[in-house]
Amino acid sequence: MASFGGFLVDINNSKPVKNALVIDGNKTTYSDANGSFSINNPSSIIHIKAYGYRPLAIDTNSTQKIFKLQSIKVKALYLTFWGASNNSPRLKKIIKLLKETQANAIVVDVKNEYGFTSFLTGSQQANAYGAHKSRTNHNIKKFIKTMKKHHIYTIARIVTFKDEIQASHNPEYVLRRNDNGSIWRNHDKIAWVDPFDLRSHSYSITIAKEAAKVGFDEINFDYIRFPAKKGLHFSKKNTQKNRVEAIEKFLDMAKERLEPYGVFISVDTYGNILWSKKDDNNVGQVLLSLTKHSDYISPMLYPSGFSYGSFHFKHPANHPYAVIQRSLKNIKDKVDITRVRPWLQYFRDYTSNRRVYGKFEIQEQIRATEELNTNGWMMWSPSSRYHKSYLTK
Repeated sequence: MASFGGFLVDINNSKPVKNALVIDGNKTTYSDANGSFSINNPSSIIHIKAYGYRPLAIDTNSTQKIFKLQSIKVKALYLTFWGASNNSPRLKKIIKLLKETQANAIVVDVKNEYGFTSFLTGSQQANAYGAHKSRTNHNIKKFIKTMKKHHIYTIARIVTFKDEIQASHNPEYVLRRNDNGSIWRNHDKIAWVDPFDLRSHSYSITIAKEAAKVGFDEINFDYIRFPAKKGLHFSKKNTQKNRVEAIEKFLDMAKERLEPYGVFISVDTYGNILWSKKDDNNVGQVLLSLTKHSDYISPMLYPSGFSYGSFHFKHPANHPYAVIQRSLKNIKDKVDITRVRPWLQYFRDYTSNRRVYGKFEIQEQIRATEELNTNGWMMWSPSSRYHKSYLTK
């Protein structure tokens, strides 16, 4: 076949979808203003990515010429590492919620903070470390098939530089204390790898690639930052310029290695990144930089995560709508807000106020995202327990 082409249209209104990324292996092109695309010497399957739409795989043996993309505002529920089993009661409850509420997506830990993978990946390095030994899903293909059957958008969460297993097996690039050279572990006793070291980049991206291979729609990189800790030894000088460049290098490598699978890439950030003007908060994350090197930005806009007095509120957690609304409004003229999808709080306030987050607080956060027209939201419940009434419009 010399070439393959067609037209991309919105399934709801038949309008052309322009600037969609058309991916054939390592070759890419874009659809034009009429939604038209053409690619030479295509492989049997090409992938389509367009912001605000579900990814689409096209069989190039098809005689079809018009291809319909389905728009989606992703409204995701987090599912714990331990809930990701095909037989998990928690999973069954979440699938039921996704049928009965406005939620339409799921975030699953594929590599968690300790470095465990939720299924047996093809990464020989991770498997040699025993990363799969505590896996909770023994048939990931069945899991993805179930998600697609219910039309659920799937997001694979990859915890990046915070990784006890990888760190403990790689003493040459584990983060150490400057004062005595001992391995540094954060407050929950987990070691980190050096974000400057390309070996740490390749390791997490290899596992992300495994998630893309089995059919996840999106890869979500969490802890894709430097630790907020002074006195650590890195392989390069720990300056803002170097930190930002390291995160950009990671994302560029991820894009290159994941692009053939047509998956979206999202990046988790601190909530205060939306308020930073030029600095990186000492963690390597700058909003405009992240936007250039990923598809979606997911700031953790938990009201409880903002300190006493933020937004002129004694207790920001008492003002869920205002925290989300003001934070998003602060960046709407700087970035494409439809490429922002915040994490929202679905847990009790952990500051001095200890406010219970019920239906009102959940709905108020969602209302703010809708008013600012974000690409939906992702709900963080550490236990993955959700209430139907909280998520029903």
